[in-house]
Amino acid sequence: MTFSRPNRSEATLTRNRTPKSISPFSGMCATCSVECAGLCDIGKSSYRGKEALYPQPFGAVTAASEKDYPIDYSHFNIMGGAVGAKGIEADSDKAIFPNVDTSIKISDIELDMPIVIAGMGSTNVAANHWEGMAVGAAISGIGIVIGENVVGMDPNSEIKNGRVVQAPNLARRIKDFQKYSEGKGFIAVQANVEDTRLGVQEWAIENCGVEVVEMKWGQGAKDIGGEVKLDSLDRALQLKRRGYVVLPDPEDPKVQEAHKNGAFKEFERHSRIGMVEEESFHARVAELRAAGAKYIFLKTGAYRPADLARALKFASDAKLDMLTIDGAGGGTGMSPWRMMNEWGVPSVELHSLAHQYASRLAAKGKHVPAMVFAGGFTLEDHIYKALSLGAPFVKAVGMSRAYVTASFVGNNVAQALKEGKLPSAYKTYGERADQIFITSAELKSRFGSDFDNLPASAIGVYTYTERLKQGLKQFMCGARQFSLDYITRDDIAALTKDAAAVSGITHIMDVDKDEAEKILG
Repeated sequence: MTFSRPNRSEATLTRNRTPKSISPFSGMCATCSVECAGLCDIGKSSYRGKEALYPQPFGAVTAASEKDYPIDYSHFNIMGGAVGAKGIEADSDKAIFPNVDTSIKISDIELDMPIVIAGMGSTNVAANHWEGMAVGAAISGIGIVIGENVVGMDPNSEIKNGRVVQAPNLARRIKDFQKYSEGKGFIAVQANVEDTRLGVQEWAIENCGVEVVEMKWGQGAKDIGGEVKLDSLDRALQLKRRGYVVLPDPEDPKVQEAHKNGAFKEFERHSRIGMVEEESFHARVAELRAAGAKYIFLKTGAYRPADLARALKFASDAKLDMLTIDGAGGGTGMSPWRMMNEWGVPSVELHSLAHQYASRLAAKGKHVPAMVFAGGFTLEDHIYKALSLGAPFVKAVGMSRAYVTASFVGNNVAQALKEGKLPSAYKTYGERADQIFITSAELKSRFGSDFDNLPASAIGVYTYTERLKQGLKQFMCGARQFSLDYITRDDIAALTKDAAAVSGITHIMDVDKDEAEKILG
């Protein structure tokens, strides 16, 4: 069987002329007709070229891999129990799911839920829904990371001698979180090659009171730098002057003429790939600490296992606070589509390797940073399984695409109310915001008159997080774990021999085998 569907996808708005008769590996129609207008990936590439590399419409959708990997988190089940309780008295009146504690500490940063909204950078999707995610993260007590290129992409940033001196967009993003923060959760500022050259993290520490910074090696959707589209020559020229790779070259008179004549409508801005070296890595960590960073994180992607080993070893030696490990297949929609599907180590395999490597370091008495697993997680069972697979090292999960959805749906509710055009999906619950959002009464009690100032998108994020919280509590209660510290790798079982072999998690038929034998006598 094939694990992916080449040559057509809803993500790229491409399809086959003969969808019931496809060559499995190439993805081409079994009979390719000279009369076809060019509906598939090959055909569209024949007239739109490199534009067809990306999910469409670019910047207006989020996208993630549709490749059906041989093993994923659905190949594990959570084990429940009927005996005792951990973290609470084994009393049926006390061991109830509302009493489960979902809070966790990363260093001395407390999270109300083990969730980090990871890497929301300069893309249109992230920018358009930032306020909802930032405010929602603050009132939910979870972490959020400002992703790469925010300063360089801000037309109003002021840069002198290659260093940022004013960054209004970055400052606003930080304030969106800080305004509503109640002491739990965190906001971090990430940096790639260009951000580091501009001094973005130092500026944020000095001017915005940022305490948390994140170094970035990559992500799960792609193994190259980030890209966005630019629809004006002036923007393309500005970003090239700021040090970005811009294609085609906006300074070339022939390119300028072609753009003016409509031969192409958009320039591409690309970021550089990093060059990881142990000495320079530790030097950068020292620079950040000297600049006043209180907590330092590292984000890495689905690179080959040797690079995962480097990430863990370097983070261990540098005594970093957190390491996020993002498995292949994730993304927020700005990555080349085939790359999103066909490169990197998938989440279960990558996370299993991370646990192996962390265990080796721990056995030697080495520092192991709090680990965060990411890679397409959306619901409470994913959270539990990731914490279990990576126990005791994994303290939280990274989520991005799901939180974009929660933010824009919250905003869609408000927009529908404003326009007086409520779809039936909302009307089912009422015709006012406080009827549609189930958490309204709780938030009104908590914020009083300030409730009306909460963005609807943030209420969407909060309400989604509350659903995840109760769902996680219910799973934990059933497994008799009343705080996150009690979750172990024995709390999940592999449903296939392959999943067991890859992860080291016990196969379902071997779970409790010895104990069952003792019980049976």
